[in-house]
Amino acid sequence: MEQVKTEQTATRQGAGEQAIIKQTVTEQTAAGQTVTEQITAEQRIVILQDVIPTMMEWYRRTARDLPWRERPEAYRVWISEIMLQQTRIEAVKPYYDRFLKQFPGVRELAEAPEEQVLKCWEGLGYYSRARNLQKAAILCMENYGGELPASYEELKALPGIGNYTAGAVASIAYRIPVPAVDGNVLRVLSRVFADSRDISRQSIKTETEKLLLSVIPQEAPGAFNEAIMEIGETICIPNGFPLCEQCPLAARCLARERGEQELYPVKAPKKERRKEEKTILVLLCQGMAAVRKRPTKGLLAGMYELPWMSGYLSQEEIADCLQLSNASAGEVLSNISYMGAAKHIFSHVEWHMKGYMIQTEAPIPGDWEYVPIPELKEKYPIPNAFSAYTEGLL
Repeated sequence: MEQVKTEQTATRQGAGEQAIIKQTVTEQTAAGQTVTEQITAEQRIVILQDVIPTMMEWYRRTARDLPWRERPEAYRVWISEIMLQQTRIEAVKPYYDRFLKQFPGVRELAEAPEEQVLKCWEGLGYYSRARNLQKAAILCMENYGGELPASYEELKALPGIGNYTAGAVASIAYRIPVPAVDGNVLRVLSRVFADSRDISRQSIKTETEKLLLSVIPQEAPGAFNEAIMEIGETICIPNGFPLCEQCPLAARCLARERGEQELYPVKAPKKERRKEEKTILVLLCQGMAAVRKRPTKGLLAGMYELPWMSGYLSQEEIADCLQLSNASAGEVLSNISYMGAAKHIFSHVEWHMKGYMIQTEAPIPGDWEYVPIPELKEKYPIPNAFSAYTEGLL
């Protein structure tokens, strides 16, 4: 972990400046709503300069003991940051340890079969993250001698790495003074500044990156970025009321001063997810189960799935769709059992599923392959979307 300097290095504002920042200016819109004027960039800088020493000291004392903080090397930081996208810290920990045991460095990750990488990632979801990790590792082997580049811009050029991840790796591992702005940071600062603008807008994120670049401590950029994120993860939380009494930014937080914490951050409502109905088939034969590989592009690309059919089908409709002879159809209908309904939510689509198990003496032909169940468990990456139906198998 970086050593955090806590000396007072920022210039504190005088009484006049403080009065300007705390002043609430309102205007009436045509609809009669009261709108609070946004404070200026200069005022935001003054607030941040005032709270940075307190925040850094707080982080030095209270930072959580997380596995990727023990040795903040570029590869380890990178893996943790990619895993933590869209995934809770407690859920990531066992996957992180397992991934590093299988792929302890860039070379091992670059040279592994893709299916092995996806199998190790199984359960974390958002599998494009794993594929991009391997693509980036291959480029690091080709262009950077098996290391992640010690450059913010070169990190951003790697597959799957955007401004935030590049900023995190650059600042934490290489001590390069660049910001790492994620949803936690945007939420914290929207409350500190009582900023009523939509934080999902790219322009707000870009503005925030420029703002933090102007105040980030040169001697401890990684600790600065982690401190703000730590506040967002543990105190200025997304769901529920923020724990303001524990916050090192509380003295300068405008939302807290006005009692408006729950009004921030402002985010445009998400588009409603598309819903798809599916009939899932667990086809069993002589200790084997049927799976098929998904296309190399799109949702769950390259993963293995259970056979399925669009819509909710009856047992008779399933037998018809399998295009079996009368005798085989009769066997299917006498050996089919309902496994219940399940739902899996992706970022833009929901799968609403009903599952059936079919046990037969001979394999049912189709665009799938039958695999011995122990081998399926060991080698084939199957996404969590099917977990309600693979639970008894894997």
